[in-house]
Amino acid sequence: MQQINFYRQRVAINVLAKDIANAREIYDAAEGHAVLGVLSAQFASVEEGVREVKRWTAAVPSISVGLGAGDPSQFYKAAMIASAVHPAHVNQTFTGSGFAAGALAATGGEQTHINALVSPTGTPGEVLISTGVRSSQGTPARVSCDAAVRMMQDMGAHAAKFFPMGGEQSLAELHALATVAARNGMTLIEPTGGIDLDNFGIILQTCLQAGMPRVMPHIYSSIIDPTTGCTRPEDVVKLMDMVKGLV
Repeated sequence: MQQINFYRQRVAINVLAKDIANAREIYDAAEGHAVLGVLSAQFASVEEGVREVKRWTAAVPSISVGLGAGDPSQFYKAAMIASAVHPAHVNQTFTGSGFAAGALAATGGEQTHINALVSPTGTPGEVLISTGVRSSQGTPARVSCDAAVRMMQDMGAHAAKFFPMGGEQSLAELHALATVAARNGMTLIEPTGGIDLDNFGIILQTCLQAGMPRVMPHIYSSIIDPTTGCTRPEDVVKLMDMVKGLV
């Protein structure tokens, strides 16, 4: 059974890898406190995704099935791949998280962590929950962080995914969401989008100071070598040094 190995039960990082060899390299650089993302957007079908993710889960103890830049059209594929493979983690839109929870429960995959994607509004204390295939194309649905978190819990999601990060304003919004999530008994928050070595520390610190028991920042393109396409293990070591300094 795949699991997320949080550093001191508090922090893990979610990163991408070019291939399984790079994934093992990164996982080791993070001393096991990394979840390796495999994006469903790269697969033409659920079946292809299941075959490939099975290869990754056999080689790396902690795999996250992703959407790919929060693409809502991938919610079904990601959920069905996860329900067949039972990885450590699966990414979901807000509206797709209940579907993923049901699909996983039907196949005995209740241990897989599910997140639900919400987006900033510009107003701390409010988030956009219209992150699904149809809802993202219609009138934006702004609700209080309290309502959003409670709905996530109703649907069976384990974590709030806040996407994208961007500047000081989004830090205030992230803090508001994390504070409410912790108050409502949610144990994990996942900030993502626009995170790099420069802002990683303050983003992580914001979540921890808000009282969140566990934090899993997603840090992708900023630590990928553009020449090789591989995530740089030395950058993963730097991230873990920051984690150790804050936890």
